Amino acid sequence: MRLNFILLIFFYVGCSDVQQPKPKGALSLSYPEPKYQINYSKKNYKYQYNSFAQVKKVSRGENIFYPELKATLYLSYTQINNNLDSLLNDAYKLPTKHIRKAQEIPERIFINQKKKVYGTMFNVVGNAASQIQFFLTDSSYNFLIGSLYFYVKPNYDSLLPAVKYIERDIIKLVETLEWENEF
Repeated sequence: MRLNFILLIFFYVGCSDVQQPKPKGALSLSYPEPKYQINYSKKNYKYQYNSFAQVKKVSRGENIFYPELKATLYLSYTQINNNLDSLLNDAYKLPTKHIRKAQEIPERIFINQKKKVYGTMFNVVGNAASQIQFFLTDSSYNFLIGSLYFYVKPNYDSLLPAVKYIERDIIKLVETLEWENEF
């Protein structure tokens, strides 16, 4: 009986630690404050981009590479040649390629009549390969399409801070885009 009493005391003392759940913590990521500079494309447009990124010219446009974020914003330019309907149809199809992994695909419309820049940005919410897709046009001569890709396995919750950071840069690009010349 005495042995049972001693064991009971050891059990009570040994198990008296109250286990508390770990507090929820937020991932602390810090990105540099954007400093924007103008990029004059070899195509028919110019825009401002974050100097944190690197612009690489390619045959159909530019790639804006974010080395620290392991992400690239692919920009592809096409001159409209009586094919605006076809270009718009393709641009609206791009986000739907990610529909299987997307929870939703909200869109944001941009209209700047003064600069003749019209377009739509699609945010792909979910573990899709591309989190942001957009297109811009003057509806007569110029058509620009963009897609954001990360070089990691898509995990939307983990990528969200980086997506939001680059989304701000994309909005700056859209707001500062100017068509250089019209044919």
